Amino acid sequence: MYRAGIDLGGTNLKAGIVDEQQKILAEASIPTKAERPALEIIKDMASLVSQLLENLTIVPESLIGIGVGSPGIVDAQAGIVRYSNNINWENIPLVDELKKCFRENYLPKKDISIQCAISNDANCAALGEVKAGAAKDVQNAILLTLGTGVGGGIILDGKVFEGCYAGGAELGHTSLIFGGEPCTCGRRGCVEAYVSATALIRDAKAALKANPDSLMHQLCNGDPENINGKIPFDAAWAGDTAAKKVVDNYIMYLGEAIANYVNIFRPDVVLLSGGICNQKEKLTDPVSAYLADKCFGTDKAWIPPVRCAILGNQAGMIGAANLIG
Repeated sequence: MYRAGIDLGGTNLKAGIVDEQQKILAEASIPTKAERPALEIIKDMASLVSQLLENLTIVPESLIGIGVGSPGIVDAQAGIVRYSNNINWENIPLVDELKKCFRENYLPKKDISIQCAISNDANCAALGEVKAGAAKDVQNAILLTLGTGVGGGIILDGKVFEGCYAGGAELGHTSLIFGGEPCTCGRRGCVEAYVSATALIRDAKAALKANPDSLMHQLCNGDPENINGKIPFDAAWAGDTAAKKVVDNYIMYLGEAIANYVNIFRPDVVLLSGGICNQKEKLTDPVSAYLADKCFGTDKAWIPPVRCAILGNQAGMIGAANLIG
């Protein structure tokens, strides 16, 4: 039997057919064109899944369900995207509409139904890594996506932890520094405001302005707008003092945030994803060392390893497919 996983993004809509061994047999991506009505995008989801099944010569009746990872505030129990700024959706009954569209257009027998489920896209990425990626050897994991913002996914006993209502498990919007840097959510001092790639770049630019002799100046070709998440790590690794301070502060903030999550959930493993994870051991080793010293219980309690996610763009599709029981 097969399941379909859909990763709904503001720019692209990706879908894959996943087998029982968690392998994506076929996948495809099309522009989301998020300015369109939601029902048109949902029709594209159903159509894309149907096309992939046809390409694999798999009959639609062999598909047990379609899972969708959506950005924004998702009510998984009700099957509704409550709000997503990325695609300008509000209170969209995605599960009901997707089931209806697929049944009416692609199932030969109209009395046959299909399972559908949704969750937040970061939840799906975390579930994908647990089922087939960097955490496939465990059942309990926390994943942080370190990008423009900070997303989070919590997997307990092999299942997504949603909270009781929509808007739970938003790890990026827990408080780190009370009254600190402004966050995109409207609060101040959130984890996202300190450990996102955006925050790292902000701090690197400030350090560059205060230290014009920094190696970072050379690496960005004299233009602070060229600063990215890689430059401060490269400069710090080369011995640049200003860059080292930026990176050390970033590791401290990230370590403090993760220590909080470890003290609450005590997972088997902590996963990090996003472009900053290209630093690999330069990122995970110092964070692991920080946790060993700062987590409750220190050497008397379990300190989870910190790993980089490995599935890349496939994590969301595999995780979404596994929303289907």
